[in-house]
Amino acid sequence: MASISYTDIAVWVADLSATGQAPSSVRQIYRVLSLMLDQAVLDGRLGRNPAQGVKLPHVRRGEPVFLSAEQVGRLVDAAGSNGLSFHVLALTGLRFGELAGLRVKRLDVARRRLVIAEGLSEVGGRVVWSSPKAHRTRSVPVPRSLMPDLIDLCAGKAPDDPLFTSPNGGPLRLMNSRRVFDPACRAAGVSGATPHDLRHTAASLAISAGANVKAVQRMLGHASAAMTLDVYAGLFSDDMDDVADRMDSLVPQTCHKLHPELYTAPAVEAS
Repeated sequence: MASISYTDIAVWVADLSATGQAPSSVRQIYRVLSLMLDQAVLDGRLGRNPAQGVKLPHVRRGEPVFLSAEQVGRLVDAAGSNGLSFHVLALTGLRFGELAGLRVKRLDVARRRLVIAEGLSEVGGRVVWSSPKAHRTRSVPVPRSLMPDLIDLCAGKAPDDPLFTSPNGGPLRLMNSRRVFDPACRAAGVSGATPHDLRHTAASLAISAGANVKAVQRMLGHASAAMTLDVYAGLFSDDMDDVADRMDSLVPQTCHKLHPELYTAPAVEAS
């Protein structure tokens, strides 16, 4: 372990990229090694982590697809019995793994909340339970229109049972859901969307309904409002003119004296 150098890791990362690994995969593989080396430092086996500062491939973020409320409705209808899961994604902003990891006891009927405390992911074809991204539990508001269907979904299930399951009762898997989602999109006339775009759609619909950046941040579980703005800045209205008008109203007296013509209403000619 002590023989591993910064250059060794830099060459290894470059080789990973050369083999055709996606940038996001290379970064994740590198992260696993770096965490192992961090632990070696904590154990006193290494003086420093040689992976620090290694240049990683840039991940280009694809343009998100935002569905309108009408498109969401058509998609949900086209998905049939699977429509509720897509409807929840589009109106709450959950990640797919968070939806799959919901247990019956995580539905707070009295407060109309979904408590996100764990998630499901696939690793090597196996379903793995894990804590949510950023390891933070959060409470997500549920629109009233979804509550009756969610309550019905709990019928006959124990508190620890999954809230959403596949048709055979097993855990939800993303690839299997795509077999329903993609045809439903085509039937609904929606092109280029993925299940993750329903999370973007939830943010878009929330912002158009008047939610501020902090509310959207909390709903989506972002680490900071800056992260929310980094992704959705273009959706928040540009209030610069309104800000200028409000500032102007705070100090009108001096401006009135210096430029009365700007504050005098034009005379209305008698008809």
